[in-house]
Amino acid sequence: MKLAWRIAIGVGVIVALVLGTGLVSMFFEALRPERPVGFQDVSVAIPQGKPLDVHIWYPASNSGWLRLSASGPPQVVATHAPVTGLGLPLVLISHGGGAPPESNADTALALASAGFVVAAVRHTEDETADRRYVVMPHWLADRPREVELTLKDMLNDWPDHPRLDPSRVGIFGYSNGGLTALILLGGRPNSQRIAVHWVQPRAGAPPIPDAVWIHDGTIRAAVLAAPAAAVLFEPDGLSRVNTPIQLWSGGIDRVVKHGPDEIRRLLPSPPEYHAVSGAGHFSFVAPCAWFMRPLFFCADDPGFDRATFHRDFNRSVVAFFTSHLGKAVPPAIPAPTSR
Repeated sequence: MKLAWRIAIGVGVIVALVLGTGLVSMFFEALRPERPVGFQDVSVAIPQGKPLDVHIWYPASNSGWLRLSASGPPQVVATHAPVTGLGLPLVLISHGGGAPPESNADTALALASAGFVVAAVRHTEDETADRRYVVMPHWLADRPREVELTLKDMLNDWPDHPRLDPSRVGIFGYSNGGLTALILLGGRPNSQRIAVHWVQPRAGAPPIPDAVWIHDGTIRAAVLAAPAAAVLFEPDGLSRVNTPIQLWSGGIDRVVKHGPDEIRRLLPSPPEYHAVSGAGHFSFVAPCAWFMRPLFFCADDPGFDRATFHRDFNRSVVAFFTSHLGKAVPPAIPAPTSR
């Protein structure tokens, strides 16, 4: 019996050491903002269906602590801390297909640290659910509607909405999120292109009325990272998009391939364009913590440093939104407490 107890105690000590080492490692590898950032996870009611889960990052005065998530990288944030500032600009985030809202958490932290409020909705469905459609994949219309509902909630019902400036709204879209952003900006996908792009039954492809597509003139600037399915806008589906756009493409993106080039050709005005040598499609996802690195979306080609790239990427994103939405004044960094 004594031997069994010794073995059990020894195993317990080993497990505790492993868990403790893992937590310490996650703490030091966690995404950290330059200034204090608050975080909220809220629900947004929708007319039909389950409420939308929305993650919100914002400027705060409280120092943060480690936040762990099963679907994203660890972050140092002040959960439910008071919001700091007035007249704050708002940036919406639309994530990639099958990805969680935290997939662009480092960019959200950089924006919040610079004085922006950032709201990322968890889209209810995407192309990973079912590829057999009668007319079109329902998520293609649902995604813009979910962002629109999130925007309305942030500007009207979020408890701190008086701190927001409704005239200073932008959107960041990655992969399918970039497609979502283009529709919100006035893009109109082509019915026939949709039929060719996705598997359809023999019924054919009847025209999709323009009323299906949600457009929002409130959005004043957009950043698109490796946007997907640009071919849907052929031949003139982006002719009404006049919002300033910063467009990013990966030099070795094997998922969307020529999508950014098609968008550049279809837009009536040239975007601010960045082609990143050595970057793949998933290089625009936040740098991964050690325990996530075996996952496929954490892998980059040899020689590409995702963490270094994201430092420059996030600075450029913040600078673009600052240029087109106006300067956000971040809260002062709290002075250390004297003892």
